[in-house]
Amino acid sequence: MADHDRAGLDGLITPPLSRRGFVMTSLMSGLTLATTRVEAQVIHTDTTGIEAGEVKIPAADGPMPGYRASPEGAGPFPIVLVIEEIFGVHEYIKDICRRLAKAGYCAVAPELYARQGDLSTMTDPKQIIRDVIAKTPDAQWIGDLDATVVWAASAAKGDPNRLGVMGWCRGGRDAWLYAAHRRDLKAAVAWYGPVGGERTDIQPRTAADVAAEIHAPLLGLYGGADTGIPVAAVEEARDRAKAAGKSVELVIYPDAPHGFHADYRPSYRREAAEDGWKRALAFLNSHGVG
Repeated sequence: MADHDRAGLDGLITPPLSRRGFVMTSLMSGLTLATTRVEAQVIHTDTTGIEAGEVKIPAADGPMPGYRASPEGAGPFPIVLVIEEIFGVHEYIKDICRRLAKAGYCAVAPELYARQGDLSTMTDPKQIIRDVIAKTPDAQWIGDLDATVVWAASAAKGDPNRLGVMGWCRGGRDAWLYAAHRRDLKAAVAWYGPVGGERTDIQPRTAADVAAEIHAPLLGLYGGADTGIPVAAVEEARDRAKAAGKSVELVIYPDAPHGFHADYRPSYRREAAEDGWKRALAFLNSHGVG
């Protein structure tokens, strides 16, 4: 990684950053196994008018599996990096990419945990957090997102000058961190991303820690009934950003729990999910990702 690319990683890199081979060499089929049941309201977006499918993204240590969806045509199209939940790039995340492609974006979801474990076989969220999420260095997935931008611009008709990021749950937390890393990012959207949490050698900073350092406007979509992410903590992160002259817009859905956009889970709340999606697309467009 060039020196100018490291500038936004202050406090994140724990040198030397070790690399390892990919455990997952392809994406899982269907939905994650780590859900008790699949809800009837699951949304399926077709591929009419778009190009969509699994891809291989060149990373520092080999081809990283991912999913890409973009409109048909020559492009270039604005790029939206899609950051998964803890459950991997399964059908829900793939469908989000297709929804974004229908809206005119080149959406790419790299499998950021491909080195740490095979999420397609895991059924226990606690095991996923312990054995995969906690062992994934922040600097690793940040570097992988940077590699994804390079690939999208060179091989997927993406326009790196119109770059946005959108993440869910853990990916929402990562949207905050990536906004503090990527100086040319135009906009970030965090769906119920934790702003606190444990700090470790490989994950040394929380979203709240970097709130005052974000380089792009950020939209945070949170549930007032989320028992794991206190609204007060999110508002404190917003206030910290604003005090530093940064732009953070929060939308709180009072009765929505964590995961209210995840249409395959009981946590899904259609009204909040649909309103949040409209706001997210409008936010990207209004800040130059469109």
